[in-house]
Amino acid sequence: EAILAGDGLLTFAFELMTSPDLSGHISDNDRLRLVNLVARAAGPIGMVGGQAVDLASEGKKIPFETLRFLHSHKTGALITVSVQAGAIIGKANRDEFEAFTQYGKNLGLAFQIVDDLLNVEGSAEELGKATGSDAARGKATYPAFFGLDETRTRASDAINSAVKALALFDVRAEPLRELAKYILTRKK
Repeated sequence: EAILAGDGLLTFAFELMTSPDLSGHISDNDRLRLVNLVARAAGPIGMVGGQAVDLASEGKKIPFETLRFLHSHKTGALITVSVQAGAIIGKANRDEFEAFTQYGKNLGLAFQIVDDLLNVEGSAEELGKATGSDAARGKATYPAFFGLDETRTRASDAINSAVKALALFDVRAEPLRELAKYILTRKK
C-alpha cells in the first residue's frame, strides 16, 4: 500500500506541475524546469538512486563517500528540490537560486543525519516506528561511522551551513532559518 501511495503521489506531482490551470501563474519554461528538477530528484540520480545504494549497502562496510552519497540522494534530494521549486516559483535570480540550493542540500543532509540519530536515541512511541532497526539491518549510518557525539556535531554543522546559505536574504527567510533549527531538535 505504501509503495502504491508513493507512486500515486509522485505521479500526481507531475500532473499538477503540467496542469493547464497554471498557465497564468508559472511560465512554460519554469514549469519545464520544475518538472525536470523534480524528476531528477526523485529518479535514479536522486531519491531512488540513493535508496538503491542504501539497500545494496546493508550489511556491508562502505566508505564514507558512499554514505554521504546515499544520504544526500534519499530524502535530502526531495528536500532540496522542494526548496528549489519555491525559488523558481518565487522568481529567484541565479545567486538566490544557488543560495536556496545550498540551503536545501544542507537541510536535507541534516535531516538524514538526525534521522540516523533518532533511530538510535529516539523513542519508538514518539517516532511511531521501531528504533534500532538501522543497526539490526546492518545499515551504514552516521552514528555507526562516527559515534553519537560526532554525529550530533555533523548534524549541527549541516544546519549552520544551511542557515549561512541564507545570509543574502533578509527577515523574510526567517521561517526557513527556523525550519533548519527545528530539524536539529526534532523528535519524530
